[in-house]
Amino acid sequence: MAEERLPHRVVLDERKKLGVTGVAEVLSFEEDMVVLKTSLGTLLIQGRGLKLKTLSPEGGQVAVEGTVEALSYQEPRTRRRLFG
Repeated sequence: MAEERLPHRVVLDERKKLGVTGVAEVLSFEEDMVVLKTSLGTLLIQGRGLKLKTLSPEGGQVAVEGTVEALSYQEPRTRRRLFG
């Protein structure tokens, strides 16, 4: 049976309220950075005064409030051989 992928969506409202769906896991949470494992990769949220307002593991939903300064996806690391 194939693993069901949660639909992924990011909604940012005036850099103060962020809603994310398709979240599989909260990997890290600090006042200046939140790291989420989503169905489409690892999402890094950087900002100031970040607070986790909603966490719904069953539905894969997370809401963050604070000042959002940057959103980025972390590329998976691949092992490279020294001599191809």
